[in-house]
Amino acid sequence: MSAALRAARAGLAGTRAWLVGGAIRDRVLGRATRDLDVVVDGDPERAARAVARAAPQATWFALSERFGAWRVAARDASWQVDLEPLRGASVQEDLRLRDFTVNAIAEPIDGGAPIDPLGGLGDLEARRLRMAAPGAFADDPLRVLRLARLAAELALEPDEDSIHSARDWAGALGDCAPERVFAELRRTIAAPRALRGLELLGELSATAVVLPELEAMRGVEQSRFHHADVYEHTLETLAQSIALQEHCTPPGGETPSAAARGAGGTGAVLAGNEAEVAAVLAAPLADELSRGDALRWGALLHDIGKPATREVRPQDGRVTFIGHDARGAEMATSALQRLRASRRLQAHVAALVRHHLRLGFLVHAPQPLARRTVYEYLRACEPIEVDVTLLSVADRLATRGERAQPSIEAHLALARGLLEDALRWHREGPPAPLVRGDELAVELRLAGGPVLGALLEEIAEAQYAGELHTREDALEYARSRRAAVR
Repeated sequence: MSAALRAARAGLAGTRAWLVGGAIRDRVLGRATRDLDVVVDGDPERAARAVARAAPQATWFALSERFGAWRVAARDASWQVDLEPLRGASVQEDLRLRDFTVNAIAEPIDGGAPIDPLGGLGDLEARRLRMAAPGAFADDPLRVLRLARLAAELALEPDEDSIHSARDWAGALGDCAPERVFAELRRTIAAPRALRGLELLGELSATAVVLPELEAMRGVEQSRFHHADVYEHTLETLAQSIALQEHCTPPGGETPSAAARGAGGTGAVLAGNEAEVAAVLAAPLADELSRGDALRWGALLHDIGKPATREVRPQDGRVTFIGHDARGAEMATSALQRLRASRRLQAHVAALVRHHLRLGFLVHAPQPLARRTVYEYLRACEPIEVDVTLLSVADRLATRGERAQPSIEAHLALARGLLEDALRWHREGPPAPLVRGDELAVELRLAGGPVLGALLEEIAEAQYAGELHTREDALEYARSRRAAVR
């Protein structure tokens, strides 16, 4: 028995209450869940207080004044129980007011036979996602996004009636709170079938409402070096990003899926570093998302600036997108601000977009790369040096136009070496400075300012390149460069 269920049963003993929704659904599907939804025939605030008292180290608070919902949460965030009042005269009536039949299943809190008035158990067996009532989307248009999210998370397919009704109500998503919209989108994009979820958002005409920047990519043709328009290329880049993540052996030592093992150039880039990359991507970032989840957002938005920067050169008809990386970083920030994402996530994703071309430019530099060039790459991309290297690989694998294979092979070869450097930088940071700024200022009789900062940066670059080894080396180098640095 889970800690959440143990606390709920202890606190609600003698109370008419039912488990509903996701916990029952997930158990039927064989999915683990830490959270419970409970309907109470009575005062949910009093019920929440009782559950919190029954659990060590738990707190309780109002979740929704509008719906009278309360939450009990473990202080270590390991579980939570949401409690809400019974709607209608019976639990069966309450279930008929829910979003989808697979969420309209209940069970008495102390155990017993499932209560399934709408056939949700049969829909789960058939892997079918069906609205609980004809007015489900009218009651809450956010359910349009939830349809796509549940399809992506649970590998369910909506029935035609639900698709038609959701499409009719997609326009009303503009009236939903941005925070609620983002909560659904972030779970969709983090889901195992994220691509199916995004495909459904397009079919439902929801993308244009909640992510108009993504919709604007449809039909934007690219150069002959691409085989797809910007929108299809973006989805393929996301698919390649997901393949990279799946290829990594998780820290727990699980074996990659068969699909991941066969992921073309992905394995060549990651070979030997799967576990370390997996650990980096599993690290929490912001907004309940990991770095791996944020990488998916970076893939989705990496070419967001292309429609606004597209030009056709009159002399040869070549299509260009000059500056789409910088413009895209600004647009990604604006889109995430609109969705009320945290500043940390905004900055992280914007950096991925801003730097996603940087590795590709280095393919044309003399190989192997000079260590100074590697340093410049890592310094420019820090702290997303690992993430953006992976994004560049996904982007390159999703670009297959004329004479693509030699370029892909060169890109992947360079990326493998840079990934090693990026992982080391992420793990250890830059080398410890040979000389401090105050020491250098005294030695060269410099005041603090841009010249001192530039000299310190040059010393760090030369040190990384293996040209300087001691404090004396650094001071001598600084003296020789003093006149040239402005």
